[in-house]
Amino acid sequence: MTQRVDLATVMDRLAIDEVVSGYAAAVDDGDWAAYRALFAPAGRADYTSAGGVEGPAGEVADWLERTMELFPVRQHLIVNRLIRLEQDRGGAPGDTAGVRADFLNPMRLADGRSGAAVTTPNFVAAGRYAFALARTADGWRLTRVTVHEKWRHMPA
Repeated sequence: MTQRVDLATVMDRLAIDEVVSGYAAAVDDGDWAAYRALFAPAGRADYTSAGGVEGPAGEVADWLERTMELFPVRQHLIVNRLIRLEQDRGGAPGDTAGVRADFLNPMRLADGRSGAAVTTPNFVAAGRYAFALARTADGWRLTRVTVHEKWRHMPA
């Protein structure tokens, strides 16, 4: 590969990583406008393995907004990111990519008596994400997010 192709590949990887980090921050901060903005117009999300919904990103964002009220404290860690860029015939980065990444999501359920949050997590979920992305006029955007929850823990 040429240096120009190598640089383009690195820039794409950084941009894709920023989308994945932005996804975690949007969910943790409850910034549903930012969540929606990370998706391409026809983007979809699938949370069914975690007991959630599957559908267009806007509808899923509405569901998340309601559901995350149960967890006022959350810190979403997305790690072990494996980014796969499509390549065109010349070896240059193409316009689609996939990311496989593990997640650990400690959260705190709302205190039912006062509605106030306590900071110690009492609910933890973990698993793996599959992100599909496409290069758009606005940069890299998610076309699909699939959650593969592997385990969860709630103290007895």
